[in-house]
Amino acid sequence: MDGDPADASISQVSKKPNSLRQVTTTTPIKHLSMPPPQLPPPISRHVAVIGAGAAGLVSARELRREGHDVVVFERDNQVGGTWVYNPRVEPDPLSLDPNRRIIHSSLYSSLRTNLPREVMGFKDYPFIAKNDKKRDQRRFPGHREVLLYLQDFASEFGIEEMVRFDTEVVHVGPVEDNIGKWIVRSKRKISDDDREVSFGFDVDEEIYDAVVICNGHYTEPRIAQIPGISSWPGKQMHSHNYRTPEGFQDQVAILIGSSASSDDISREIAGVAKEVHVASRSVADETYQEQPGYDNMWLHSMIESVHDDGSVIFRNGRVVVADIILHCTGYKYHFPFLDTNGIVTMDENRVAPLYKQVFPPVLAPWLSFVGLPWKVVPFPLVELQTKWIAGVLSGHIALPSPEEMMEDVKAFYETLESSNKPKHYTHNLGGCQFEYDNWLASQCGCPGIEEWRRQMYDAASKSKRLRPEIYRDEWDDDDLVLEAYGDFTKYT
Repeated sequence: MDGDPADASISQVSKKPNSLRQVTTTTPIKHLSMPPPQLPPPISRHVAVIGAGAAGLVSARELRREGHDVVVFERDNQVGGTWVYNPRVEPDPLSLDPNRRIIHSSLYSSLRTNLPREVMGFKDYPFIAKNDKKRDQRRFPGHREVLLYLQDFASEFGIEEMVRFDTEVVHVGPVEDNIGKWIVRSKRKISDDDREVSFGFDVDEEIYDAVVICNGHYTEPRIAQIPGISSWPGKQMHSHNYRTPEGFQDQVAILIGSSASSDDISREIAGVAKEVHVASRSVADETYQEQPGYDNMWLHSMIESVHDDGSVIFRNGRVVVADIILHCTGYKYHFPFLDTNGIVTMDENRVAPLYKQVFPPVLAPWLSFVGLPWKVVPFPLVELQTKWIAGVLSGHIALPSPEEMMEDVKAFYETLESSNKPKHYTHNLGGCQFEYDNWLASQCGCPGIEEWRRQMYDAASKSKRLRPEIYRDEWDDDDLVLEAYGDFTKYT
């Protein structure tokens, strides 16, 4: 996605050249010995971080490094967020019932990373293979290894002492007539650990200077709109509720989507299903391709309609009588606890208005969002976002005025619109993620993304396109791996 209009999010802050006149002289210039400029003492804020996944953990570390007093709220009983695997699924397979029992994990049992571990890790805490037989030493490890890495990170930096486990945030809102103060209402499970019995909740309400939202975006599914689906007799589910392929034995299955989850799940299901048909919006309407290496899997253009006889008609004209439709169609941002009196809105999955994907201009810096961008390498990105947030809150980094930030946001949205990018692509930084990362690094005065990391990401992406079956186990960028591990010696 080179040249993505989202590049505008980086370039809208102009830098004027110095206007000092050049002076020539034959008189030697005497340089005075001056002490370095003194930064103002950091201001310590009382900060609430919502979520103890990757974004919340690194937020807590960066905020505390900058001298802030931090409390992390986590509704689970452990750190890791979306990387905590749960074999259970929700009772509503489409996850549309607002009263359903929500399962916050979207991991399937066989999931392996689609990025090499060298690229994936935080910049100053490398994701290196552990010399331990109990650990997954593969370069593209399974999901449990990522969870263990995050647990190691939390242990290394003493983050768990800041976390309130089994505590769900139910309300975040500004204190009336007190700009820069936020009410955080939470409920904590009261239980007997020995008997594993829950006795209810203890509700608490506190005031914070700032709130950093890190609650992830892999829980609330998006569902494809299909003409005729209300009378179609087959089953439907979202990939959020997929764990293993056994339920697809001898079935004719249709998967909607062409993302990483669709790629993985379609291949896994093909091992047990009668037929697998993948419907994609990103291919031409006439597309109909048998997938290499399979005699029971085909790629189609998008579904045109479905009917009460069980038939599914694709835009390519093909008709398939199917047993189940599996929606691999992504997720919606979801902040049910947040009340900003209409200042922050959600429209077609755009969280707005946000300056540089983080700060609502009118509420900055007291409210911030971490980890919204997608089609990115998430861990280094959230690391840099949180360095920026921490520095702004302490007074070491200055933001533009609210009016200037809002103008920047409007210009970005206008660029997306003029390029015919839909609103739900607002947070897609796939084409400019490293430029965005480096802009954040420039604000923080720290090194940007390493060149080896960019090249390794590009190599892995290319390999995935060309060799989808084997790219996780065969690669040809060993020179970059050596360069990465040479860089890691600074931190290990």
